[in-house]
Amino acid sequence: MTVEQRLDAYLAANDYEAVWFARPNSFAWLTGGGDNVVDRTADVGEAAAGYDGDGVTVVTNNIEAPRLRAEELPDGVSVRTFDWYERDLADAVAAASPEPAAADVPVAGFDSVDASPLRQPLTDAQIETYRDLAADVADAVESVARSVSPATTEREAAAALRHGLEGEGIAAPVALAGGSERAQTYRHYTPTDEQLGGYALLSVTAHRDGLFASCTRTVAFEDAPAWLTERTRDAMRVEASALAATREVGRDGGTAGDVFDAIRDAYAALDWDGEWENHHQGGAAGFAGREWIATPSSDQPVELPMAYAWNPTVQGAKSEDLFLVTAEEIEPMTVTGDWPTTAVSAVDSPVTLERHAVLER
Repeated sequence: MTVEQRLDAYLAANDYEAVWFARPNSFAWLTGGGDNVVDRTADVGEAAAGYDGDGVTVVTNNIEAPRLRAEELPDGVSVRTFDWYERDLADAVAAASPEPAAADVPVAGFDSVDASPLRQPLTDAQIETYRDLAADVADAVESVARSVSPATTEREAAAALRHGLEGEGIAAPVALAGGSERAQTYRHYTPTDEQLGGYALLSVTAHRDGLFASCTRTVAFEDAPAWLTERTRDAMRVEASALAATREVGRDGGTAGDVFDAIRDAYAALDWDGEWENHHQGGAAGFAGREWIATPSSDQPVELPMAYAWNPTVQGAKSEDLFLVTAEEIEPMTVTGDWPTTAVSAVDSPVTLERHAVLER
């Protein structure tokens, strides 16, 4: 089903005349990758994209309109402009839209729309865009992983990650670098001035064209702990179990909670019972770092074809990549072919996947 067909069904089901999206990820989703962001700290962009059954209209101020027309919007999108000093974006959307309507930001008289279900599953065109992004993200992370040393600080490593990604037009809201001390202590190793030491975990969630890709790479130096490879392998097997369950549950029309049951069982089978309680396990990815994060009680449908980023951790070790899961296959996306891999089997499943191993340097 195309984006337009989903929105037609949404309008008909709710008796709306239009629906509007001003949050950056959903603006990108509706406009085929358009960027309405100037201030990255803002939840709402400088333009809103609306759909009324006949086509897409973008409302923005006179400052941004020329740039959006020239660089961000496909042909056929109508642009309505307001003077920046006369009204704000929400008022301009209200003035431009037929009613009744919904929006993903507060607009007087409009209902609220949760865009995430509309963004799932991925379309064929989005999948192709996603493959390019994922390969570029993996390449940037692996390049940094090969360049760091035990004396590199976490902040230096994180800065290198952001620099490499930005060079490819990729923004990185999450760029984590954990050295051997802090990666064992914290699941979210936000970078400090500590040196990496015996090993490093480098993790990013990064986006371009509205799509988000996550991956982690592990680098072991001379003083790496003896348990690192074994714990990383256990995390890989939990991840493989999550992916196998994702495909099975998606085929059967199940929920994220059903996948979580498989994750919890995999930890227990590997003698890490309860380890899942120390960190979220990931979930569906797409036009958000996670469209949803699985919990024991999650009732979100598992859609196919869809991107998934599961990220199990085992006491200082982690496995994380972006995968495209369809009814037929589990396709790794954040891959370059230049990183050592190892085959691991899912727990209680015949699925075997090649996973990114610990790089020894």
